[in-house]
Amino acid sequence: MSVVLLLLALVWSVEGTGKPYTEAAPVVIHANKVGPFANPSETYRYYQLPFCQPKTVVYDEADLGQILRGDRLANSLYDLHFKEQRNKIVICHKQLDLQQQKSFRAAIDEDYYFELVVDELPMFGFIGETEVLQEPTQNVTHHYLFTHLDFSFSYNTDRIVVANVSTDSRFRRDISGYDGTVDVAFTYSVSWTATDDPHAHRIEKFSMSAFRQQHIQIHWLSIINSFVLVLLLTGFLAIILMRILHSDINQFAGEEDPEAGLEDESGWKQISGDVFRVPPYPMFLSALLGMGAQFLSLVLCLLSMAALGTFYPYSRGAMHSAFIALFAVTACIAGFVSSRTYKMLGGEVWVWNIIMTGSLFAGPLFVVALFCNLVALSNESSQALPFVTIIKVFLLWALVSLPLTIVGGIAGRRLTEKWEPPCRQTKIPREIPGIPWYRQGPIQLCVAGFLPFSAIYIELHYIFASVWGYKLYTLYGVLFLVFLILLVVTSFITIALTYFQLAVEDHRWWWRSFFSGGSSGLFVYVYCFFYYFHRSEMYGFLQASFFFGYMAVACYSFTVMMGYVGFFSAFFFVRNIYKAIKSD
Repeated sequence: MSVVLLLLALVWSVEGTGKPYTEAAPVVIHANKVGPFANPSETYRYYQLPFCQPKTVVYDEADLGQILRGDRLANSLYDLHFKEQRNKIVICHKQLDLQQQKSFRAAIDEDYYFELVVDELPMFGFIGETEVLQEPTQNVTHHYLFTHLDFSFSYNTDRIVVANVSTDSRFRRDISGYDGTVDVAFTYSVSWTATDDPHAHRIEKFSMSAFRQQHIQIHWLSIINSFVLVLLLTGFLAIILMRILHSDINQFAGEEDPEAGLEDESGWKQISGDVFRVPPYPMFLSALLGMGAQFLSLVLCLLSMAALGTFYPYSRGAMHSAFIALFAVTACIAGFVSSRTYKMLGGEVWVWNIIMTGSLFAGPLFVVALFCNLVALSNESSQALPFVTIIKVFLLWALVSLPLTIVGGIAGRRLTEKWEPPCRQTKIPREIPGIPWYRQGPIQLCVAGFLPFSAIYIELHYIFASVWGYKLYTLYGVLFLVFLILLVVTSFITIALTYFQLAVEDHRWWWRSFFSGGSSGLFVYVYCFFYYFHRSEMYGFLQASFFFGYMAVACYSFTVMMGYVGFFSAFFFVRNIYKAIKSD
């Protein structure tokens, strides 16, 4: 019970509000990280570069979500006090030898940025710049290190509202290595100004940036486009259900002229004895459906909390912490749905069903995380997870998630009655006739994946720009609405394609409906390649490992979640139409 309360506390205590300051109270600046601006996942500890550093560096690693993001907040030498102006204070004099200059030059060549954090507000700046100078014989590139930082803060009564840091090109030092050891004086200045901006809106500097202002209309156009798609699909299905199916059922019941003949679409009634035949690999299918139900409930909870303003926008680690906590708590849903479906399909190996359900996501995630962690360790990146953190996450899965999966599995097995299909099953499966190429499985899956993907394509761009960039995504209400539209589109298109499949007397709809619903995940992963090579400037093996590795896990989860939606949409549709003809 205490573990569950701890998880809930993790979820509900993530909002950052800053703190009030008294006159001349110390203001702490944390040194977070450095890294190439083009590679958001390639980050390093701030003090891995030879900056001035305290005698003892203390890292604040209490927040699990921050650790997973690669944040390593450390103490710094900046001495600030609330409302106290300071001008060109010397932090330290540092003798940079050739190796240290080389480290800075490599960072400047790769366009390294640094991040400092004050009162939960981020401050970004670049380490240095290059300049090509014309010399008598050739053009020579000089590397300049910024040695002075200007901190500017705005406050409203006793709270910090705005925090900025800027570099000054007038204070720079040539570290091209021609003069041997270079003496560098690192300095900083601080300015404070009063403002009437409310403290509660201080994050709007990020959320109400040009990124949002210029594209808010595109968001609504995306929603309108998706909504029109839903209306078209709804109308299309209404025609099928109200005209074709109604006519077929009436013909079967003898209410219409029996000599009128049946259209090709009426072939679904001919396979009533095979349509509820148990599909191959029922345990695997049940486990996937259980995991899909878990992720659907997890995403709905996470988006609901975000839309209600639970999370502090800049604290992206809060979303990571909430995801882990909710994943552990919702494991019981996976066990319940998996066990219930497995019993419906006549399964009897309950232990393996529950173990598979609890491991289908944790297994691939562990493999990808281990590989990425080894890559990060080999590059000494701050993205490498500490061994203690890995043990904590593993224990959370082993002591909370897996037991809850078992509890849900037991409940699903005991609370589920034996399912009786509406049609009597034949002993020998009916032969499946040949079908045109455009009605075969691969074509159907392409259609099933493309339509839902087109409904989320525009919103997907902004999500990628936030997750794999420096933009802050705050339009969670819009995202929640788009997600609901996605669910409706996936459900409708799966039902329509399942009907077309049954109409050509193909009774293998179980797995087909799952893959039809989840095929949009494949389109999302293909979009990952387009985004990486054509919409971003990311490069290098480390960044590629994190991007394609974790996006593979995310798209796998997305596929299973939408596969769950597609499968049960098709299941209820098939069950109801065959129940209507009462063929048994």
